[in-house]
Amino acid sequence: MVTLGLVVAEFNESVTEPMAEAAREAAAERDAEVAVEQQVPGVYDSPLSADRLARREDVDAVAVLGAIVTGDTDHDQVIAQSTADSLTEISLDRDTPVTFGVSGPGMSGAEARERIDKGAEAVHAAIDMVESL
Repeated sequence: MVTLGLVVAEFNESVTEPMAEAAREAAAERDAEVAVEQQVPGVYDSPLSADRLARREDVDAVAVLGAIVTGDTDHDQVIAQSTADSLTEISLDRDTPVTFGVSGPGMSGAEARERIDKGAEAVHAAIDMVESL
């Protein structure tokens, strides 16, 4: 059985909570266990949590969930790129799959809400990676 860590950003909770629910359902469908779920303030805060979970012996993979919506500046672009780079580095450094279930950047809140399936996709990708490795 694959054991997962789940990191869920609280910012844009109207998107991230349904994403987390979809992730939990996907794990159950695949007979995987979400061993630990951590809430973080926002997507930018997720790498530290993902790194801590990736270090745990009881976690085979980590799925990170969040939503980055556009604003008046390029802030969303910076957050997305920085977070994606950091999560990739963690996955390689820890030799543990860390998947990016984050919608955005460059989308409205309404567009992000249409993409709650990213939670399930991140879990499926994490399980697939564990099984293929």
